[in-house]
Amino acid sequence: MLLLGRSDRVDLPGLGLENIHAKIDTGAYTCSLHCSRAEIVGKELEFILLDEEHPEFTGMPFRVKKFEQREIKNSFGEAELRFVIRTKVKIAGKVIRAEFSLSNRGNLKFPVLLGRKILRHRFLIDVTKKDLSFNQKINPPSQAFPTTDSL
Repeated sequence: MLLLGRSDRVDLPGLGLENIHAKIDTGAYTCSLHCSRAEIVGKELEFILLDEEHPEFTGMPFRVKKFEQREIKNSFGEAELRFVIRTKVKIAGKVIRAEFSLSNRGNLKFPVLLGRKILRHRFLIDVTKKDLSFNQKINPPSQAFPTTDSL
């Protein structure tokens, strides 16, 4: 099983984003992505990711035909109606198709949150570490990614 820390950087290839800070949150069930604006235009969902303060912000609107609206509990346990999209996330050399709820995470440190739904049966989390896959991406050792066997 691959090892991740409490935070890392991920790529969202379907959205053209690379090395975005992500919080690895085993307390959250689903994944979340910072979105500064989202609205239904015709039969499509149009949204803008991140915000002007973020270095990866482009202001470019994204449009998707397949989306849902779902009640999702926030970190305070309150249900919020959020848009949910499906896209791929790349972490530790793995590309995983995942559902992301779009929410305003502007006041939070990490624009991406990875929940246990995609972590389960793929990764072991060591909360004393961070940026394990990103560090190996930029400085690859002889072994591609740490495993629980190599500890």
